[in-house]
Amino acid sequence: MSGWIILATALVYVSFLFAIASIGDRRGQHKSQSSRPLTYALSLAIYCTSWTFFGSVGLAAERGFEFLGIYVGPILVFLFGHGLLRRIVRLSKSERITSIADFLAARYGKSFAVASLATLIATFGTIPYIALQLKAIAGSVELLAEHFTLPGTPIAPGYGNVALFSSALLALFAILFGTRHADATEHQDGLVLAVAVESVVKLGAFLAVGAAVTFFMADMPGLLFEGMRENAQIRGALANQTSLQSWLVITLLSGIAIIMLPRQFYISVVENRSERELDKASWLFPLYLVLINLFVLPIAFAGVMTVGDKTSADLYVLAIPLLQGNDFMALVALIGGLSAATAMVIVASVALSIMISNDMVIPIFLRRAIRPADGEKEDWSNRILNIRRASICLIMAAAFIYFQEVSGNVRLASIGLLSFAAIAQFAPAFLGGLFWRAANARGAIMGMAAGFSMWVFTLLLPSVMPPDLPAVQEGLFGLGWMRAPSIFGTDADAFNNGVIWSLAVNTFFFIFGSLSRVSTPRERIQAALFVPRDSGQLPSLRRFRTTITVNELKDTISRYLGTERTERSFQTFEKKEGRVLSGSEVTDAATIRFGEHLLASAVGSSSARLILSLLFQRVDSSSRSAYRLLDDASDALQQNRDLLQIALDQMEQGLTVYDQDYGLTCWNRQFRELFGLPDELGQVGTPVSRMIEHLVRSGEIRPEEDTVLLDRLTLNFQPWALELRKSRRIVEIRSNPMPSGGVVTTYADITARVQADIALKRANETLEQRVAARTSELLKVNEELAQAQRIAEEANLSKTRFLAGAGHDILQPLNAARLYCSALREKSPGGDLQNALGNIDTSLDSVETILGAVLDISRLDTGAMKPNESLFQLNNLFDQLRNDFEPVAKKKGLSLTVLPTSLLLETDRNLFRRLLQNLVSNAIKYTRSGKVIVGVRRRGELCEIQVLDTGIGIPESKLHHVFSEFTRLDEGMREAEGLGLGLSIVDRIARVLRLEIRIWSIPSKGTRFSVILPVSAAAQTGEPQHAAPMRPKGAAALDGVHALCVDNDPRILEGMRMLLENWGCRVETASGSSVYVASAGSNHEKPDVIIADYHLDGEDGFEAIARLRAFHKIAVPAIMLTADRSDEVREKSAAEEIPLIHKPVKPAVLRSALTRNLKILAAAE
Repeated sequence: MSGWIILATALVYVSFLFAIASIGDRRGQHKSQSSRPLTYALSLAIYCTSWTFFGSVGLAAERGFEFLGIYVGPILVFLFGHGLLRRIVRLSKSERITSIADFLAARYGKSFAVASLATLIATFGTIPYIALQLKAIAGSVELLAEHFTLPGTPIAPGYGNVALFSSALLALFAILFGTRHADATEHQDGLVLAVAVESVVKLGAFLAVGAAVTFFMADMPGLLFEGMRENAQIRGALANQTSLQSWLVITLLSGIAIIMLPRQFYISVVENRSERELDKASWLFPLYLVLINLFVLPIAFAGVMTVGDKTSADLYVLAIPLLQGNDFMALVALIGGLSAATAMVIVASVALSIMISNDMVIPIFLRRAIRPADGEKEDWSNRILNIRRASICLIMAAAFIYFQEVSGNVRLASIGLLSFAAIAQFAPAFLGGLFWRAANARGAIMGMAAGFSMWVFTLLLPSVMPPDLPAVQEGLFGLGWMRAPSIFGTDADAFNNGVIWSLAVNTFFFIFGSLSRVSTPRERIQAALFVPRDSGQLPSLRRFRTTITVNELKDTISRYLGTERTERSFQTFEKKEGRVLSGSEVTDAATIRFGEHLLASAVGSSSARLILSLLFQRVDSSSRSAYRLLDDASDALQQNRDLLQIALDQMEQGLTVYDQDYGLTCWNRQFRELFGLPDELGQVGTPVSRMIEHLVRSGEIRPEEDTVLLDRLTLNFQPWALELRKSRRIVEIRSNPMPSGGVVTTYADITARVQADIALKRANETLEQRVAARTSELLKVNEELAQAQRIAEEANLSKTRFLAGAGHDILQPLNAARLYCSALREKSPGGDLQNALGNIDTSLDSVETILGAVLDISRLDTGAMKPNESLFQLNNLFDQLRNDFEPVAKKKGLSLTVLPTSLLLETDRNLFRRLLQNLVSNAIKYTRSGKVIVGVRRRGELCEIQVLDTGIGIPESKLHHVFSEFTRLDEGMREAEGLGLGLSIVDRIARVLRLEIRIWSIPSKGTRFSVILPVSAAAQTGEPQHAAPMRPKGAAALDGVHALCVDNDPRILEGMRMLLENWGCRVETASGSSVYVASAGSNHEKPDVIIADYHLDGEDGFEAIARLRAFHKIAVPAIMLTADRSDEVREKSAAEEIPLIHKPVKPAVLRSALTRNLKILAAAE
């Protein structure tokens, strides 16, 4: 058998592929979708090239399991990166992406530079890969030809001629089935079906050869096990320790390649029709990769033992059947290898031709004015196809040259990894653009250019240059750290070194370049599309104006897509928009956006933007203005769409809008969530029938209900309910027709309402007594609910009124009362009047304390109030409680008993006093008759302070509710008035002081509150001695002091006058600084001290003090009085060095402040 017969066999197989592709194109015209997911998943196996079919065996023969590295990455991506793949597909469909270069250009503002650079990198990275396939085809054909040719007879047609013939044949196939439409987004069904069939053929061939070698070859499989024990080369391969770094590098490269190789992106993204196809591929493609690698090691080890060095290890798949005399199995292996190689070459050349035409050639034509003049109407669609066909021929020619000049004895795996490393230079810009909104075109260009340069220097040049060149051995320019295998002096595997450094440099310059300038408006628009938008920012409506007419836009687009396709596309657009476009009508943002996407499907996103900008230049001669106008159109449309979608997603009901053909044009998030629809059904143009099919498949409705549901959705405009069987939801559907055709439908979940109706119907079917009982119970519950609501509203209103009144306006009269009381005590000689005034003063203290506790309740809740612990005698506190509450108890006819004690406590005295005051106050309030006892019991190192009463008691079921704010029991409300805050304050103070509160009560018998806290270790003291009333110490020091009091409240001024005059001061009063200045002359005596209120009319106390000091031209000592306890006042007082005293003013505190200020003044003088 001669070489011509072998080529004839290959030609027959290629003819078979032609027939399959033709069948696929005819099937595609009928839009058959049933087997499409399977076809799509199998077509992804284009990843498995001759590298897999031949090269993996050769690599396994030398390095054992290392060959698996290039499959781990893809398996991980499809198993765990399904969300990323889905997102890439969605973006590509919405932006009419045609290639990996187009994707990058679209992300970075539809940049021509980004697209061109990506195309250049893809071309350089793919040509060696195509050459790898030619090498595999030529090598396998040569091996068969040598086997079938008689000794001494020349081999025909020859090694080089086989590769040349293969290149031409594959180029012809790619041209016929890959360049049939100018629209690169139109699905090439014939090409995809042919690739899927080839995937089945190469898998079947490899499994057949593997099974034959492993189980049916002589002495197998026993010979394999023997070889694994005794053959040195096999044991060496199995013992090969591939470094972790190599595993990680190869896995990373393969994971990137499965997405970003031009052929993989074309098949997995451009040729994808639905997300259902991705779902199928997510498990079928990894399974395929596992199956095709099952027999790699057995074939490799069998080849080592039977073939050895007689031929390259890459050709063991062919050599073993030939040596065994199994010519049929050898032809099967040949066909499998051809399938692996041809599928890759055809799709890669088609993908590269689209990139070259759209992202390099057409933009150059447009920029150099190689385009029709204005008014001419030339069809560019044929020109685009011819550019792509010429590109395919040039790609194949370049791959053939590389094959002849470079590949030589280079292993298939080495060439494949070299291409993977080149394509990996897309990764930083690709992935960064999906997750980092600030990434821009400058960063993408700098990163890819730097990374590609490193790839050329560290990986490509060493593979094509002679190893004995000085630049290779000594380093560039004789610099040792510039040697490619050990760049920058790093000691690592040469390939790993090149990959790591190229990606590191790429990433650095990508980030640096992106941060070096602010993104342009166009880049920000595209970033918002590619990177998920923050939901918190609501876009505003944007308007867009231009003078371009619809006819001008159509004429421009038809030059590149043809008149027929342009008109058909605009008709579809008019149906979706629900309006008719007039030729003379000025275009709006939506129409221009549609035209740009339509152009992008044929010439790529960057070229589409350039074409439309040239159209805008007819109106504005500035190209920058034309670009800005196009960007404004896209920005306006995108922002308006975002605003509309955000508004729709805020609705509680689901909503859909179907056009007159019942294709989906608008929807919201609630619609998909209500019916559990997958993402693929949330796309423009999805027919309503597909949604109904999904509901049937998912078990939500019965199959026989689909027709009824379709009729009700599209023809019945009365509200009706749909019951979803699986999710057990009931959805109310309302459809309304639109004037231009189509329907608007809303969907509301009425499950709860329907279930309530069903429960009511069931209740009506029961016995009359049960109905009456249920009705009575319902009325009772409603009455209790209404009563509880009234109580809650009243309590809340009480709280609001109380807190609103607690502040400056309450503390002012209290302050006046304290001043008058203090003045009377100073003048009183003693006796009963002195005691009465003391009790009044003590009561005012209590009022101040309680009011402060209520105002500080929010601080207690937030933990802002910190306890100030001190050591004090409990008996003094008990005496104060007795003085405060004994009159109140006597008025109600109750006996208040406070038992004396000698205990010392260490806690916050003020907070603890508030706690006990509230407990005693509550006990007196809710005791009709009997007595209230306050005492203490020792419990070892603890003490238990008890407040007991014989009051109305608390039911056990409500014991845990009494500490809630504004909570009062029914019996308590009838017994006494109150706000319901007392025990709430007790609970909060106890938490702050870390005390335990216990409560015990019997209704109608009484209640006992206990406070548990530790006893201080200090010595006990006896009964305190009460000093006789006397004139305050230090009062004599104030004799003759001239005090100026400033307050806008006359009562406060009068009280201050009485108090200060009692201390021997000369007092002058004023309602404000302006009043004082107006009444005082230039020689008016200056005061010794100023006592000012913070809240004055038209000014604050600090301003009044400053004005008075300026008037007297001296820094008169001053004291600030205020009821404002805010941090702002306290900080300002500290900054001005003015003492601050909070109202109500305690005389001792005021006298101390006066004495200190006068001492400071005396020292200064």
